[in-house]
Amino acid sequence: MCLAVPGKIVSVNETDPLFRLGVVDFGGVTREVNLACVPEAVPGDYVIVHVGMALSVLDEETALQTRREMREILVTPDPVSGGSFSEFT
Repeated sequence: MCLAVPGKIVSVNETDPLFRLGVVDFGGVTREVNLACVPEAVPGDYVIVHVGMALSVLDEETALQTRREMREILVTPDPVSGGSFSEFT
């Protein structure tokens, strides 16, 4: 299973369009991300990122809803073990 995470573009390095990089904020954690697949993306846009590569631009509502749902998964008790996912990370 693969996981892609929404993040907000903070800045973009435009020096090489084939290896376009940007800094993306994932709710307080920032990472450098390859933006080559989303040439239209600009600072302030939300993108969905998988293994360091932005795959598409998202609207803000969808991105924030996805973040809320991911947080909920982390704290919701597992019906089998009674624990939450966050106990295992």
